[in-house]
Amino acid sequence: MTTLNEKLQALKVIPVIAIKDADDAVPLGKVLVENGMPCAEITFRTPAAAQAIKNMREAFPDMLIGAGTVLNTATVDAAIDAGVDFVVSPGFNPTTVKYCQQRNMPIIPGINSPSLVEQAMEMGLDTVKFFPAEPSGGVAMLKSLTAVYPVNIMPTGGVSPSNINNYLDIDAVIACGGTWMVPANLVDNREWDKIAELVKEAVASLA
Repeated sequence: MTTLNEKLQALKVIPVIAIKDADDAVPLGKVLVENGMPCAEITFRTPAAAQAIKNMREAFPDMLIGAGTVLNTATVDAAIDAGVDFVVSPGFNPTTVKYCQQRNMPIIPGINSPSLVEQAMEMGLDTVKFFPAEPSGGVAMLKSLTAVYPVNIMPTGGVSPSNINNYLDIDAVIACGGTWMVPANLVDNREWDKIAELVKEAVASLA
């Protein structure tokens, strides 16, 4: 059975998406799957998130779907009910982490300092999100952290076509989260052809 980390490593980039209208989830999922990026992190920054995840999961059962911006246990429940494969949080909240562990739901919490990495490791986690990546010191900071700590990292926040391969070159980085291939305005305007081109470009640019 392929583990979550192996799936993330194979994909290399996870599109981070805010969907305002749940009806957009299926056409967006179709664009992602058909253009070589069968994955999505749907953020709970909009009221439509849970239904969007549900719609995408029903239409594309084999897609790797995560829930992003998960800030509390109620959102963990909503994400699990919607059918996600994993949960991502912007920060490290021990309550949320413990709850995910109790519910057997993989969580990738956000860290950006040595102390937070150690807290994550103390709770048995071996994979964390480096967030916000660029404002927190970018590749240089990440190299310093991974030289000390045996953890897998998913950098997100400021990752772009110009720097993604610098992050992926770090052995501990399993994948990067990004928004550039699914801009919110193109999703809102249902410009699926433009998103398809951006997704194709993102896939082609990966080292």
